[in-house]
Amino acid sequence: MPPFDPSVHHRRSIRLKDYDYSQAGAYFVTINTYELQHIFGEVGPDGVTLNELGMIVAECWEEIPAHYSAVELDAFVVMPNHVHGIIVINDVGAIAQWATHASPVQTEGVRGPKPSSIGAIVGQFKSATSRKINATRHTNIPPVWHRNFYERVIRDDREHSSYWDYIVGNPGGWIEQRPG
Repeated sequence: MPPFDPSVHHRRSIRLKDYDYSQAGAYFVTINTYELQHIFGEVGPDGVTLNELGMIVAECWEEIPAHYSAVELDAFVVMPNHVHGIIVINDVGAIAQWATHASPVQTEGVRGPKPSSIGAIVGQFKSATSRKINATRHTNIPPVWHRNFYERVIRDDREHSSYWDYIVGNPGGWIEQRPG
């Protein structure tokens, strides 16, 4: 194996440069399982049937606001190999507003996600679910989650409605896409 070379072996961030992901706003997130393994249940004509691991994921998702007082959860779905959800970060004591602009954030010399940011929230969620799932299945191999996650800053009511519809309709779309 060749030695580590930071000019070659680096992860390119998929986040918006200079955007403060802890600011008030709504965020659509997708979190995939490791190698897209189907470990959380099955999708059938009546929707998603979660197994024990899927129920752990749903319970941990619903507990997020207990750990972050400025966070509200909107639509979410646990699928066999991923989770979609809308996370709303509120200003303390304020009504949720959709993010409309990027605020510069100081990142020089800082490692890891900013506290109470989408990265921190998703990181804690993934850590908690991994711990509980690994205890249930008595192993941490293979990992539960893919090493990253995808997010989209929701900028207005039209985008919010579109992502909400996508999340709610995801199980039906899953059935239509799978060979019969």
